[in-house]
Amino acid sequence: MADVKKFTTVEELEADTTKLYERACELCADTWQQRAEAQKNHCKFGEGGICCKNCSMGPCRITPKAPKGICGADAHAIAARNYLRMICAGTSSHSDHAREILHVLHETKPEGPYIVRDEQKLIRLAREWDVAVDNRDIYSIAHEVAEKGLEEFGKSFGEMRFPSRAIESQQAIWRREGIWPRAIDREVVTSLHMTHMGNSADPEALIRQGMRTALSHGWGGSMLGTEITDILFGTPTVWETEGNLGVLENDLVNIVVHGHDPVFSEAIVTAAESKEILDYAKSKNIKGINVVGLCCTANEIAMRHGVRMVGNFLQQENAILTGAVEMMCVDIQCIFPALPQLAQCFHTKFVTSSPIARIPGADYVEFNPSTASEQAKLLVKQAIDNFEYRDTSKVWIPESKQTAVVGYPTEQIIKHLDAITNSHVDEIGSYRPAVDAIKAGVLRGAVAIVGCNNPRVRPDFSHYEIIKTLLKNDILVVATGCAAQLATKTGLMRKEAKFECGAGLRRVCDLMDIPPVLHMGACVDISRMMLLANGIARDWGINLDQIPVVGCAPEWMSEKAVSIANYVVSTGLDVYLGIEPQVNGSSQMMEWITEGTRKLTGGGFIINTDPEQLVKNIIDGIEAKRKALGI
Repeated sequence: MADVKKFTTVEELEADTTKLYERACELCADTWQQRAEAQKNHCKFGEGGICCKNCSMGPCRITPKAPKGICGADAHAIAARNYLRMICAGTSSHSDHAREILHVLHETKPEGPYIVRDEQKLIRLAREWDVAVDNRDIYSIAHEVAEKGLEEFGKSFGEMRFPSRAIESQQAIWRREGIWPRAIDREVVTSLHMTHMGNSADPEALIRQGMRTALSHGWGGSMLGTEITDILFGTPTVWETEGNLGVLENDLVNIVVHGHDPVFSEAIVTAAESKEILDYAKSKNIKGINVVGLCCTANEIAMRHGVRMVGNFLQQENAILTGAVEMMCVDIQCIFPALPQLAQCFHTKFVTSSPIARIPGADYVEFNPSTASEQAKLLVKQAIDNFEYRDTSKVWIPESKQTAVVGYPTEQIIKHLDAITNSHVDEIGSYRPAVDAIKAGVLRGAVAIVGCNNPRVRPDFSHYEIIKTLLKNDILVVATGCAAQLATKTGLMRKEAKFECGAGLRRVCDLMDIPPVLHMGACVDISRMMLLANGIARDWGINLDQIPVVGCAPEWMSEKAVSIANYVVSTGLDVYLGIEPQVNGSSQMMEWITEGTRKLTGGGFIINTDPEQLVKNIIDGIEAKRKALGI
């Protein structure tokens, strides 16, 4: 085995977290650990999904003595309604994100501040949507594409466009089951109407609408967000970067960008690199500016600029607790409302930028794409000015960090596959080399590891143990979101991680020159995984539910995750969960999410809260698919 740098264990990550937590206690600061302890024990009615507050006759709770709510809704109806509402919220989050990105595309112009960076992808999308491209200015095309994209939210007639990207057999399933989405806003509104008091009480009808709504997310809002972001800021390419709290610097101005919307973070990164701002820092006798990313914003800017990643979801307080952050700028989603109060224990400026995420105690600067450059420069200057107020006695930056190779959208994966074969020349590329490797058993299959980390379980532990076990069993991992950042900060996203793999996967890594865990982006980019699975099924000539490719969310926590899991299942892929969905108060709902959906689309949930058992379930599931294919 080659002499490689030691990987970072979860125990080492926890040691840093513990020290930062102790610092918080000394400062009488509030942290998620204290709040989680105060919330024990969790409400069993909420855990089971059998508390209804959809009207003011209640709230109603289902018990053996009270098996129905006042209106007569039973546990199955209540759990199904609550579940569908979670799907709606998750669908809305990524879809509203996409809507904002489309509005930015509509405002692009040659002089900026936002321009079209991937013209080829724009042209391909325009042709896919029957937008004329010949003899037209690229910005005229961009504006019409933006208008077509915005139609996907509220068209009066017809149906959504992107589901037609799926292989024909999957399209046929969606049509047969009546779950082809019509428009994003329509599916969300229909769902909320169905769950209003006095409407649907049939779990099957509610589950079907949940699948339809989730498809409007995965093959709609999420895919729109990813495609348009690539057009605006460039389709990601391979970068080497670093991750974990050790990327903060003692002698530089540290700015943390946190959230999910790259429109804001891209402007901050660009401003921090401008000559004007660098000269301003020099005038203050400051060596430089260190912009780092947190949560999914980190994934976005890492795979387009190589910007370093300071941490994932449950590290957002840790970054401030180092005492070394001059400014934390946030946009939308997964932001703790507790952060402004924590920032006040230090010199850190905490800035919110979106009307979607207003937080008491924050400095609110509503970000406007038309004045992006000026606003971003002003914020970076404020961070520079704040450097002199850093209290060095309060600074402690953990040393732990790891290198990572990031930036593997489907286009990049195909490029690497092309490097090992000349078997095709078609425009869209081919996954046939990957299919051949799976057929031969060199690769047993692939797992998409996604999702948050969650204080209900040991944070990051399930991600780490599951990924390491999959690699040893010759199963390739693709990762997004907070799961991808766990792989980053432990070193599993380095190319040297091939030495943690079985012989087959190690050979694939050598041939393709890739790490065994491929970074595909932010949580909005899970739509890339759908296109990856779709491409494998297409080039194999089999259905999506047959391929030995599955999803796994070991530590999921958000409503987005519920919707994501449902669009993956609706696409025909099994999803393995380490946190139980909040429907176990209904036997019918548990049956529907684990077996019922599989009868409709071929995909369902497998739930196991023990990570050792969950990864065994995954391996057994992949091997069962291989056996069914006779390979």
